[in-house]
Amino acid sequence: MPPELAERVAGHLLMAGQLVDTDPDEARRHTEVARRHAARLPVVREAAAETAYAAGDYSAALQDFRTLRRMTGSEEYLPVIADCLRALGKPEDALDVARDGAGRPLDPATRIELRIVEAGARADLGQRAEARRLLRTTWDREARAPATARARLAYAVADLFAQEDNSAQARAWFARAAETGGDATDAEERLDPLGLELDDGPEPEADEPAGPARPDETGQPEPGQTDPESRGQGR
Repeated sequence: MPPELAERVAGHLLMAGQLVDTDPDEARRHTEVARRHAARLPVVREAAAETAYAAGDYSAALQDFRTLRRMTGSEEYLPVIADCLRALGKPEDALDVARDGAGRPLDPATRIELRIVEAGARADLGQRAEARRLLRTTWDREARAPATARARLAYAVADLFAQEDNSAQARAWFARAAETGGDATDAEERLDPLGLELDDGPEPEADEPAGPARPDETGQPEPGQTDPESRGQGR
């Protein structure tokens, strides 16, 4: 690529990175310009995928993340691929991706993120008890995972309890998320209306016995909230 063109592409990627959290549609316009000039560069395709995801175009994001996985051979895109499928109303397909990932050598942060999406897909299918079991079993198994990943895991458990109006357990798990990951989540903000200081409240209850998933109403974790920045943590 000529230096002048490379500089132009880099400028658009820089602008996209600065705008993705505040104006994802404008960020996406920048990545589309970069893509027209350098679609075969993984960094450009990744920026296009992430801005499409942030803008809520999960179909385009899914296509780009799948292409990235083929281009790079990396399994770190599995959680966001599964989450795009959830957002497109395909929880069964998301579970297929999770099952595929379970047999692969993923780093701890990627394993946790994939399990969060898997639990969300279970909740989408009405299997809320199974969703909680998956998350809380993962909490016990991934004790050495990065703090930010464990915070997101605790937050996902809390969110499920909050959807069920189980305020005591929601408070306990939001507190755990806040203590574990600091500002990695908005757990402290979620605690405020529940009226709990971080050093107060009940301990999270013991895991429920494993068993067949019960059909129930659907709920959190919501699709479209996988954290692309979590990829590669713990490597």
